[in-house]
Amino acid sequence: MSITHEEFSARQHIVHLDGLAPSVLRVAYTDRGDGEPVVLLHGIPTWSYLYADVIGHLENECRVIAPDFLGHGHSDQRDCFDRSLTAQTAMLLRFLDELGLERVTLVGHDTGGGVALIMAIEHPDRLNRVVLSNIVAYDSWPIDDMHELGNPSMARRGVDEIVEFVASGLSDGLHNTDRLTAAFRAGILAPYHSEQGKVSLVRNASALNTNHTMALVDRHGDIDVPTKLIWGVHDPWQTIADGERLAAEIPNAVLHKVDDASHWIPQDTPRVFADSILAFLRN
Repeated sequence: MSITHEEFSARQHIVHLDGLAPSVLRVAYTDRGDGEPVVLLHGIPTWSYLYADVIGHLENECRVIAPDFLGHGHSDQRDCFDRSLTAQTAMLLRFLDELGLERVTLVGHDTGGGVALIMAIEHPDRLNRVVLSNIVAYDSWPIDDMHELGNPSMARRGVDEIVEFVASGLSDGLHNTDRLTAAFRAGILAPYHSEQGKVSLVRNASALNTNHTMALVDRHGDIDVPTKLIWGVHDPWQTIADGERLAAEIPNAVLHKVDDASHWIPQDTPRVFADSILAFLRN
């Protein structure tokens, strides 16, 4: 990473959103650059720091906004709200309203891609374009590690044990081994090194629900928002077969297969990822 997680966190903004839960919820986000708004959505178990290097490549040409999902990163971690794809979609809509953003280009990775898929189908009026990258789709998720992490009993284990459990799987999603840096590892795990952060991570995993993507399958063909898929072909979890199937089902979708990347493609090949987004914007 060209920026540490401490530096990244220090430049985040905070917005407080009501109407999503009995309590007002805190959402942390990055807002960099000027121009067309591009909103980057991360997945689990990451937070917006996953895009640290990508943001650096994008911010000279567009306004880059990267929120932390509820329960993730430096957004609200209290044990009192829903963290499902549908709940995160509701948060995103409130977030866009709060920032006065009528329409955006939405980039979604992993569970963030599940939210982007919901947005493209149910709220196309809020989108100029959508980019889907190694997203959860169909019934390929939650993966076994997330099933295990989401067991409520995991919340009673020690912080170090849970953090190390998550850390042990990071290498499986990177094709370029030199990109598994100490900074990346430390940064992704940083928000969860507390009792509240540990419990929040477990609750995030327990909220994963295959039904939320299976309910969309028959509607993929209804998407009329310009769509690009950027897919790391070595992904062991959200495989290239899912990317190809989505590209075939979404009308006029463009599929960019990235041969030198796996699941964590924004970290694996940030320049390629950012350039692919920018090419889509320019077209």
